[in-house]
Amino acid sequence: MPYTTETIATLIGAELIGSHTGTVKWLLTDSRSLSMPEETLFFALVTKRGDGHRYIADLYGRGVRQFVVSTRPTADELERMPQAAFLLVDDTLAALQQLAQEHRAQYKIPVVGITGSNGKTVVKEWLAQLLAPDKRIARSPRSYNSQVGVPLSVWFMEENTDIAIIEAGISRMGEMKRLRHIVNPTIGVLTNIGGAHQENFTSEERKCMEKLELFRDSEIIIYNGDDTLIAQAVECSLQTAREIAWSKHDTDKPLYIASVTKEESSTTITYNYLGLPGTYTIPFTDEASVENSIHCLAVCLYLMMPIETIAQRMSLLEPVAMRLEVKEGKNGCTLINDSYNSDLASLDIALDFMARRPEREGRQRVLILSDLQQTGKSSRSLYSRVATLVESRGIDRIIGIGAEISASAARFAHLESSFYNTTEEFLQSSELQALRRSLVLVKGSRSFGFDRIADWLTLKVHETTLEINLDDMVSNLNYYRSLMQPTIKTVCMVKAFAYGAGFYEIAKTLQDHRVDYLAVAVADEGEQLRKAGITANILVMNPEMTAFKTLFDNHLEPEIYSFALLDAMIHACQHEGYSYYPIHIKIDTGMSRLGFAPEDMPRLIERLAQQTAVIPRSVFSHLAGSDSTDFDTFTHLQAARFQQAADTLQAAFPHKILRHLCNSAGIERFPEYHHDMVRLGLGLYGISPVGDRLLHPISTLKSTILQIHEVPESETVGYSRRGQLTRPSRIASLPIGYADGLNRRLGNGRGYCIVNGRPAPYVGNICMDVCMIDVTDIPCHEGDSVEIFGPNLPVTQLAQWLDTIPYEVLTGISTRVRRIYMVES
Repeated sequence: MPYTTETIATLIGAELIGSHTGTVKWLLTDSRSLSMPEETLFFALVTKRGDGHRYIADLYGRGVRQFVVSTRPTADELERMPQAAFLLVDDTLAALQQLAQEHRAQYKIPVVGITGSNGKTVVKEWLAQLLAPDKRIARSPRSYNSQVGVPLSVWFMEENTDIAIIEAGISRMGEMKRLRHIVNPTIGVLTNIGGAHQENFTSEERKCMEKLELFRDSEIIIYNGDDTLIAQAVECSLQTAREIAWSKHDTDKPLYIASVTKEESSTTITYNYLGLPGTYTIPFTDEASVENSIHCLAVCLYLMMPIETIAQRMSLLEPVAMRLEVKEGKNGCTLINDSYNSDLASLDIALDFMARRPEREGRQRVLILSDLQQTGKSSRSLYSRVATLVESRGIDRIIGIGAEISASAARFAHLESSFYNTTEEFLQSSELQALRRSLVLVKGSRSFGFDRIADWLTLKVHETTLEINLDDMVSNLNYYRSLMQPTIKTVCMVKAFAYGAGFYEIAKTLQDHRVDYLAVAVADEGEQLRKAGITANILVMNPEMTAFKTLFDNHLEPEIYSFALLDAMIHACQHEGYSYYPIHIKIDTGMSRLGFAPEDMPRLIERLAQQTAVIPRSVFSHLAGSDSTDFDTFTHLQAARFQQAADTLQAAFPHKILRHLCNSAGIERFPEYHHDMVRLGLGLYGISPVGDRLLHPISTLKSTILQIHEVPESETVGYSRRGQLTRPSRIASLPIGYADGLNRRLGNGRGYCIVNGRPAPYVGNICMDVCMIDVTDIPCHEGDSVEIFGPNLPVTQLAQWLDTIPYEVLTGISTRVRRIYMVES
C-alpha cells in the first residue's frame, strides 16, 4: 500500500523538515538502483564503507524528493533542494527496520521465515516454484537476508500478496532479534547449522539458539529432527510453536522420510506425514538438494497442498544458479566451480556433490581449496577436520592456497598435495596446465579470486550467444521515464520474443521495475509469460478470435480494433460468464492498418453500452511518422483525430479510460501527447528511433573462431566459389549462419564483424550454420571471441548495410542462439 510522507514520519518517529508531501511506494538504499524517483524514499545509511548522505544531491537531481537522514540538512542544502522532504532520525537503519516492521504488521497472511547456514536461498526459490501456480508470492530478491535486505524484502508485501517467503541471515549475536520483529514469520524453517560466521559466536550451539530467535512467535517450526544440535537447541529454546521435525530414522516424527532412492539423475523420496503416505521425485541427486526439498515438502504439507500436486511440482524443480556449476574443462577435465564461499558445511556439501558425479570413475579427484574464513576455529582444529573430511570423500590430490592452509600442509601428508600462499602464485606455476582427465573441485572464499582459476580451466565452447545486459535495459527505461511526468503510465513492448532478447528475463525485470503493462503480439506469447510466472498486466496487440480461451485462462487484455472482433469478444465473455472484462480500443487515425475509424465512435459507443461483458480500459492509436520532422504536420493531425475520438468515448462512460498515443519516438519528441500512458518499444532495447541514436543497446551477439586456414591466393572460399581472394589469406570459420539470424546479404565483403577490436570482413556466401571471415591482418587464434554486433559494432550499422531497420536485425536472431543475461548491479 502507498504511504504518505507524513504517515512514514509518524511511524518511524522522524522530524519532518521541508514542505514536500507525496506518496511512497519504493524504498531505496543504493542510489544505483533508482527506478521510480517520484515515489521513492531514500534511506541515507551510514556504514563503515560509506555514507548515503553523499548521494542525496545527485538523487534530488534525478527526481527523488523524500529522504530519511541522520544528519540535519544545512540551510544551503535546503535552499538547493527546495522541494525535498527530509525525515530526520537518530539511526537511518533502525528507521528502515521500524518502517518495515510497521508494514509487516498490516498483513495477516502466512509468512515463511527461513534461516540457517546453507540452503536458505535454494529453499526460498524452490518454495516459490512450488507455490507460484496457486499463490501470489512476495519473496526476498536474490539473497536479501541481511539487516538491510530483510526490511527491503518485507516491503515487497502488497495487498494482493497471498504468502511471503523471507530469508534471514546473521553474522553476530543480537542481530536476529531485530529481524524477528520485522519478519514475524508464521512458519519457520531452519535449514542447517554450519561454520559460516562462527568467529562471532562462542559455539555452534549458541549460534543455533540465536537463529531460532527468529521463530519465537511462529506457529510452526520445520527442521531436521535427526540433527542433534538443532533438536537440542529447539528443546532448550523453550519454543511455544508446534514442530515439524522430519526424520529418516524416527517413525514417530510428524514427517518420517521412509526412503531416499537415488538414480543417475534423480532422487525419489518416500514419506509419511501424520499417517498420510506420499512420494515425490526431484531432478537432483546431491544430499543438499534432498534436504532442501524435504524442508519445502514440510512447508507445502503444512499449507495443505495436495500430495499429488506436491509430487507433480517437485519433479519440475529447476536449479538455483548460485554455485556448484559443472562445466567441461580443458585437457579432458570436468570442472565443479564453487568459487564463492568456503566454510566446513559448504565444503562437505561440495565434496558430497563431487563424489556423486558420474565422471568420477577412473579420474583423479582434485580439490583446489583456499583458506577457510569466518569459522571461529583455531587453524589446528579447523584443518584437522578438513583433512578428515577430504580423506573420507576420496580426494586424491589437494592444492591449497592461502597462508593458513599452507601452514597446515603436514595434515594432508597422506595425499598428493601442493600449497601456495596466493592465487597469483598458483596461476604463475605450471601445475594448472598439467591437470589432465581430472575431476576438479574449485572451492574458495570470494576474496581469493578463484573465479580466475575456474575461468582458465573452463573449456571455451565453440558457440554463438546473445548477451543481454538487463542493467542497460533498466537504464533505458529510466531515461524514458525521465522525459515523462511521474503520473504517466508505461506499456513496454515484449512482443516478438522481446525484440529477440528473450521473453522471460526481460519481462521479469520490467515487472520488478513496476511498469504498468507488458505488450505482446498474440495471446500465445502472453500465455508463455504467465507460465513463466509473470504476473504483470499484459496487453495483447493482435488477438485472434480462436484464442479467447487463452486470453481468459491467462488474464490477458486484448486490443479491439473492429466490430467483428468486438462482437466475438463480447459473445465469448458472455459464454464464459465474464463481466466487465478489460479491453483496449484501437483507433485508426492515419496509419491505415488496424483500428476503428473516428467516425465509428457513435456506433462503437452504442454497442458497448448494450452489454456488460467488456469494459474499455484504454483507447489508443499509432503514430505513423513520429520519428521524423518530415511528418510532424501529419503527426499533429493524427493527435487531433485521436483527441476527438478519445473525448467522445470518454464522455459516454463514468470510469477513467486511459489514453495512449506515443511510441518511443513520440515519447522523446511530443511530450504534449503523452496523455495517460505511453508505449515503449525499440528505445527500451537501447536504440532511439529518432535518427537511430544509440542509448544503451542491451544486446551483444557473439560467436567463436572454430578454425583458421591458410588459403592461397588462387583458391576461393565458400559455396559457388563466390569468395575470390586477392592475396594469400588467413580465413577463420565461425559457428553462425543465416539460420542463426546472420543475414546472408552481409556476405562477400558487404559487412564485417569484430575480432580482437579490429574489423574482419565476411568472405564468400554466408552458409546456413557457418560463415567465413578474413583475419589475415588480425592477430587471433582458434577459440577467440568474435563480436557480430554489440558495443564495437552497433546493430544500427548492420541495419544500414542491409537497407533495413534495427527491429528486423534484432528480431531475426534465431531462438536456437543461446541467450545469456547479465546483471551487474
